[in-house]
Amino acid sequence: MIGIYLSGTGNTKHCVEKLVNLIDDKSKCVPLEFPQIIDLLKEEDVIFLGYPTQFSNAPFMVRDFIKKNSSLWKGKKVFCVNTMGLFSGDGTGCTARIFKKYGAEILGGIQIKMPDSVCDSKLLKKSIEENREIVKNADKRLEEVAEQIKKGKYLKEGLSFISHLKGFFGQRLWFYRKTMGYTDKLKISDDCNGCGLCSRVCPMNNIRIKDKKSVPGNKCTMCYRCISLCPQKAITLLGDKVIEQSRFEKYV
Repeated sequence: MIGIYLSGTGNTKHCVEKLVNLIDDKSKCVPLEFPQIIDLLKEEDVIFLGYPTQFSNAPFMVRDFIKKNSSLWKGKKVFCVNTMGLFSGDGTGCTARIFKKYGAEILGGIQIKMPDSVCDSKLLKKSIEENREIVKNADKRLEEVAEQIKKGKYLKEGLSFISHLKGFFGQRLWFYRKTMGYTDKLKISDDCNGCGLCSRVCPMNNIRIKDKKSVPGNKCTMCYRCISLCPQKAITLLGDKVIEQSRFEKYV
């Protein structure tokens, strides 16, 4: 068994690591951008994949990763872990349907509420105390799910046809353009001092340093990692101002 994930602010990383380690504390968990990830996946039969929901869809980086490595999935058993701030619909189903297309067996899926990670929007912002309660509830739920899985019982949240309709009509139909591919909308202001942190942490290698300034490309996967870590709060995506740099470590 192996856990793999895309995690910008640490929410999904925490959920995948906690769940996998509760089931088998000897199993590895690595991010999608881990250099040797393909070699590791070839050796494992059971895969726990985690990612955040974006407008009731899986991040394009995740879907792209599955499609680019289509030959890997035949005969693999996959469990999807989807994190969300408010609404997911069929967040797990978005990747499950692709995996099944390439011959994987879908064991099940869970959709876990975690603190909002969109740093440049006020929409879902909560106090630190409220977010700590959300994490506490998520941990309790992950413990319950792990116990069920150890007994051979797999939840199937977000995998039904009804969930598919909820995700499609709830958000995906209206916001499809935002998730149909990578985006070129990342904005870096003049507050940038060229420290290079954003370039080092980007899972898509989408940011380069030129003339002591960060320059974004057109392959942003909207993970919010650079935005949540920028010391100057100089990077935005959906909004024009950083409201709060949301990192999982703040809530534990």
